[in-house]
Amino acid sequence: MSTLQRVKCQAKAHPLAMDAVLAAGVLVCMVAGSFVEPRHRDSVSWALRTPDLLSLVLITLSAAALVFRRRAPMTVLCLTGTVSVIESVTGDPRAPVAMSAVIALYTVASTTDRTTTWRVGLLTMTVLTGSAMAAGSLPWYAQENLAIFAWTGIGATAGDAVRSRRAFVQAIRERAERAERTREEEARRRVAEERLRIARDLHDVVAHHIALVNVQAGVAAHVMDKRPDQAKEALAHVREASRSALNELRATVGLLRQSGDPEAPTEPAPGLDRLDELTGTFRNAGLHIEVARADQDTTLPAAVDLAAYRIIQEALTNVQKHAGPQAKAEVSVVRVGPHIEITVLDDGSGENGTPGSGGGHGLLGMRERVSALRGTLTTGPRYGGGFRVHAILPVKNRTPGEDPA
Repeated sequence: MSTLQRVKCQAKAHPLAMDAVLAAGVLVCMVAGSFVEPRHRDSVSWALRTPDLLSLVLITLSAAALVFRRRAPMTVLCLTGTVSVIESVTGDPRAPVAMSAVIALYTVASTTDRTTTWRVGLLTMTVLTGSAMAAGSLPWYAQENLAIFAWTGIGATAGDAVRSRRAFVQAIRERAERAERTREEEARRRVAEERLRIARDLHDVVAHHIALVNVQAGVAAHVMDKRPDQAKEALAHVREASRSALNELRATVGLLRQSGDPEAPTEPAPGLDRLDELTGTFRNAGLHIEVARADQDTTLPAAVDLAAYRIIQEALTNVQKHAGPQAKAEVSVVRVGPHIEITVLDDGSGENGTPGSGGGHGLLGMRERVSALRGTLTTGPRYGGGFRVHAILPVKNRTPGEDPA
């Protein structure tokens, strides 16, 4: 740390002591100036003189007031200004008491706003200069009177400049702190969004495949003794569902790897091109499904394609879990203008409860996926029995400022 920095730190830690040091320095300068008398004849010269006792008292009083300039700047300015006026009127020759008023004016200007600075500065300049010109012992055009005008103006201007610089530095510091807070909040928000996205993917994968495993395992246990061939087929479906679950979990967890970790799986995210494979797994579990597509081979963005696949996967999983053993499901994928509509219907009795009644996160995950793409999702029971899931997704990702159709 340099000497200047140490001085600044000490000044901030002990402001009253630093003001006392400043007041002592000003007192020395004013006392020294009171013993010098300028001569203005043929050339500029200086001579020694003995100041009046009143001048020394006024010098001491004005310097002592500067000790409290930061605590009460206006009061100190009024006191030093009054003392300066008295010295301008009574001093002959005059002592430099106005120096204390200039410093007090600088303090006021550096601690208040610009409007107050200009008002107080003009008032101080007018009072001090006017009293010196009108009631002083020197002619009104004397250099000493003009010097009072000049130095008070310099004090007000310097104080205003220091205040402006402090405000500028403070604004930069606040902007930097605000940017740092915003950056941290943005990082936390992105982490939270990533956690939600991974949680949705894990839920969709696990819920779908575990539901299929549960159904096939139940079938295998039911027909194990009487029809071993059918039990063997059911167990094969269990093995296939388990392998698919492991592969998708490996791909999802691979997103969490760091750059230096072993190579993560590179299998692409599932989409509607795997819809037949998805519905085939449910058909193998005994669910009757009809699929209708009218999307004209639309190429969807990766996020929309994945969301559509997951919505159908979760909706069919809910049918498998809640609709009952005799339920039938209908899946339709239709391109309607700038959107693609996903509809999953079932005619189940709901004997195992309705989706969302068990405290799961399937419907919530679907709604979050659709909201992230600025689409719409409608879910609820059908008239006459069953459940309906209807999602409208934009074919092209919209920006936040665009108005949805």
